[in-house]
Amino acid sequence: MRFLITGATGLIGREIVALCHKRNIAVNYLTTSKKKIVSNGNYQGFYWNPDSREIDLECFSDVSVIINLAGASISQRWTDHYKKEILSSRIDSLKTLYKGLEQVDSKKITSFVSASAIGIYPNSLDSYYTEDEKWVDDSFLGEVVNAWEQEVDNFETFDFDISKIRIGLVISSDGGALPKIAGPVKNYVGAAFGSGEQWQSWVHIDDLARIFLFVIEHELKGVYNGVAPNPVTNKKLVREIAKVLNRPLILPNVPKFILKTFLGEMSYLLFASQRVSSKKIEDEGFVFDFPNIGMALQNTCQSITESRSSKARTTKEFLS
Repeated sequence: MRFLITGATGLIGREIVALCHKRNIAVNYLTTSKKKIVSNGNYQGFYWNPDSREIDLECFSDVSVIINLAGASISQRWTDHYKKEILSSRIDSLKTLYKGLEQVDSKKITSFVSASAIGIYPNSLDSYYTEDEKWVDDSFLGEVVNAWEQEVDNFETFDFDISKIRIGLVISSDGGALPKIAGPVKNYVGAAFGSGEQWQSWVHIDDLARIFLFVIEHELKGVYNGVAPNPVTNKKLVREIAKVLNRPLILPNVPKFILKTFLGEMSYLLFASQRVSSKKIEDEGFVFDFPNIGMALQNTCQSITESRSSKARTTKEFLS
């Protein structure tokens, strides 16, 4: 079995690639840098340039599943120029894949799974969102995710299963939002944002990678929330991080206007509230390894500690 993965070198992509290899699934990946093309049997790189709709059609060779994770990070200041990049990087990647599929025999492909985001759900302190929600958040992020998903829907012209995973806050020691939140806590200057009452629907990186493969293995179609069963408020998240890192929280909550001054429109990410349900994927039989934030953070911090210990041992052995 061979998968084609876009965004394979990103935070989520790396985890999915590792999981694929553990299950003896070979991976083709697309990269915009010819210098990053690697070829070692079970991990084969191919060049593409979504800006010009260029794609090496050999990337589809022997592929039965496509996982789309391509898209510029939203965790960067939202200038007018970068906002266009956030949107175009998602739309152009999908249009390029579509164009490529039109030129090859796609009959061997059984599943197309694309990343999406819970940012499509309206900002609310009270609502509890399922995949059936029709309203879209009235924000730049809601606009992006809505356009992203509509572009994915165009692939329904092909004869394979299509599914979308709406991803929440990813808990990982290797990147994403967690290190940025945990950093101030570790340095004794951690605090909740605004009221701290905004909901944050999160997911451990291991569980998220497993959700993607679960959807493929069980031939699921449609939209699934990629979040853990127990969302937490921002205040609770910061407290749990402080507990795991054994740090006190002595500062008052960071006022909204301060963060908006420093981060601009991107500060919306820190205050948007989406309490999102994982029931649909659980009803299909998926079991979370990390259903609670405490468990997820303990595991993540343990991974960081083990990584540092390993590096220390390596350095000691080298010096001896």
